Amino acid sequence: MSTFDAIVIGAGQAGPSLAGRLTDAGMTVALVERKLVGGTCVNVGCMPTKTLVASARAAHVARRGADYGVLVGGPVRIDMARVKERAQTVARNARAGVEGWLKGMAGLTVIDGHARFEAPGRIRVGDRVLSAPRIFINVGARTAVPAIPGLDGVPYLTSSTILQLDRVPRHLVVIGGSYIGLEFAQMYRRFGAEVTVIERGPRLIGREDEDVSAAIRAILEDEGIAVRTGAEDIRIAPHRDGVAVAIADDAEIIGSDLLVAVGRRPNTDDLGLEAAGIATDARGYITVDEALATTAPGVWALGDCNGRGAFTHTAYNDYEIVAANLLDGADRKLSDRISAYALYIDPPLGRVGLTEAQARAGGRRIEVSTRPMTRVGRAVERGETAGFIKIVADADSRRILGAAILGIEGDEAIHGILDMMHADQPYPVLQWAVPIHPTVSELIPTVIGGLRPG
Repeated sequence: MSTFDAIVIGAGQAGPSLAGRLTDAGMTVALVERKLVGGTCVNVGCMPTKTLVASARAAHVARRGADYGVLVGGPVRIDMARVKERAQTVARNARAGVEGWLKGMAGLTVIDGHARFEAPGRIRVGDRVLSAPRIFINVGARTAVPAIPGLDGVPYLTSSTILQLDRVPRHLVVIGGSYIGLEFAQMYRRFGAEVTVIERGPRLIGREDEDVSAAIRAILEDEGIAVRTGAEDIRIAPHRDGVAVAIADDAEIIGSDLLVAVGRRPNTDDLGLEAAGIATDARGYITVDEALATTAPGVWALGDCNGRGAFTHTAYNDYEIVAANLLDGADRKLSDRISAYALYIDPPLGRVGLTEAQARAGGRRIEVSTRPMTRVGRAVERGETAGFIKIVADADSRRILGAAILGIEGDEAIHGILDMMHADQPYPVLQWAVPIHPTVSELIPTVIGGLRPG
């Protein structure tokens, strides 16, 4: 048995940074990774997919060149092999950077393999048994595959395997009208594929407000993407041209390729958690308290596997909470974190805090203000005026409860509102700021000035 001061299981966003803090504090640390260092974000998530999004946007802008007085000789063509290689290069370089950092970390032992708990404080990796008084689980999540009649009988793509495509599908059918599915739908439409999105729910991205959902649907449909919502009875069968997707009694949709993008599930089912007394919920997420501690003493769970955040930035914040509490004498809590994320279609959606529907359901007296992106000088100058800005506030405390910026650079501009919410300041403080012109952020004080009881 090898004994360490701490064991980190998984080298995603939280694991390597935590290992760095622990070794800096003089601890001996083992980091166990069964697959690729860097986790989802580096290998099959943010970095490669947003690189593909950038290539797709370049094609889209090139096709619109004449709108800006720029003439391109001939139609825009896509070299999908080069597009794929560019995305893989970005991921490889990022992964190599993390690997190099870990290899040079004094006090760290990196172990390749599958970790499994044998008892409290003890794990097995192949023939090795490791023990430590502190164990940190950062194993992430993987694509969830739903039980759809006929799916087992056809080839299909996931958000991971589609990254290996070196061709543009003739017709890509996407099952799943939420964040991951919509990003790939727009991306491949811009690469030149015919695209159909099928969503079981009554509308796209159902967790967003209805006006946001409707605007996103309009953006996608304006680019030629077919959207089918309310598709509760989906059946799949092989077809000579690829795959046939039937929805209730409607005609079949014949696609050359099928992407299944209906969510993710935690990588917790083969860790032997029960041997260490680590509880999970009905979906397999590890149960944690406000400080990320599990039900087993001396064990913490960070990142996607704890169900308390499904993003790179929330995983990294989990690391920050644990490190601050263990090493800096802090008392940081999960509940201090304000929910924020983005949908990376183009234009993007930046979101922070509560939706309008959530705020109303909470029983507060609320104020709402909305302005279209046609009022934003930056959007007009760039010729990209789709979307709007919406802010929701508490009428009594005058605190911002949440906001959505669906529009050009919305994923960046939303941070001004996030920072104000984090500082817990009343909205007039931001209303009287003097933002730079011409930017998207310059309209935020105007939107705040329009807050009225809703």
